[in-house]
Amino acid sequence: MRYIKDLKEGDKISNEIYLCKSKQTLTTKNGRNYDSLILQDKTGTIDAKIWDLTREIGQYEAVDFVHIDAMVINYQDSPQLNISRIYKAREGEYYPEDYFPMSNKDIEVMYKQVKEYVAAIKDTNLKTLVEHFFIQDATFVKAFKNHTAAKNIHHSFVGGLMEHTLSVVKLCEYYAINYPVINKDLLIAAALFHDIGKMDELSSFPENDYTDDGQLLGHIFIGASKVKEQIKKMDKFPAKLENELIHCILAHHGELEYGSPKKPAIIEALALHFADNTDAKLQTMTEVLSAADSKSEWMGYQKMFESNIRRSTKTKE
Repeated sequence: MRYIKDLKEGDKISNEIYLCKSKQTLTTKNGRNYDSLILQDKTGTIDAKIWDLTREIGQYEAVDFVHIDAMVINYQDSPQLNISRIYKAREGEYYPEDYFPMSNKDIEVMYKQVKEYVAAIKDTNLKTLVEHFFIQDATFVKAFKNHTAAKNIHHSFVGGLMEHTLSVVKLCEYYAINYPVINKDLLIAAALFHDIGKMDELSSFPENDYTDDGQLLGHIFIGASKVKEQIKKMDKFPAKLENELIHCILAHHGELEYGSPKKPAIIEALALHFADNTDAKLQTMTEVLSAADSKSEWMGYQKMFESNIRRSTKTKE
């Protein structure tokens, strides 16, 4: 298979299969219709054009796997595909895992670590609640293992939600050990739950886009509601503990302008916000550095950091 990251100007592609992530039929200034596509495999995406719609163009739609013949050209300093032939691939002609970005960490190893954190929770109410989601509910567990954590920014790959959650849990464990005033069980439970709403906010691959619930409600509200709904089914879950746990979920973005319905009011919510923000920012920086030309030191202006990013000596080694 010819992976997108390896394509360069002048390459000729013959009967390769890619995922058609998006498709638009547009019109040139001369009034001619053409198709503008984004093709994807697990290594990235590439812009593609079909200028002559009278050629060997079969029926296909966005989110189909497609066979293509094409030439790689350079357009505005980026590779682009000029497609001469395209048609929909049949099921069994491709392996889906070749087309979706994947966590480079072992899914089952990460889930084993998640289960260890669940087992370590001492508070019986929190433990029963967490076990319901992360151990007993097979449908939830399957989705949690494979879901993305974002559409575009950080951890936007299969397994990204669990990878991000586990990183946040580990940071929270560090905070709890070093700041004994923190209720460790509450913080770990909140860390495990903080982004579960993303499984409803974002559709799974290949779409990996915002759902109606995601657009209208958002993952913070969705996640808090799921936890609260399960607590109602439990026997005598302490009201104060429930409020503290839900507050942590609602406040984990830290600031109202970043989507948090509440700002952190208890130390566990503050710690969760710091852990979530730390992992999101460092993972984003990691992805920016990994995607850039290894020979380039300066990465250009990055909106999230409001700065022009430079590769450090450590990352050059």
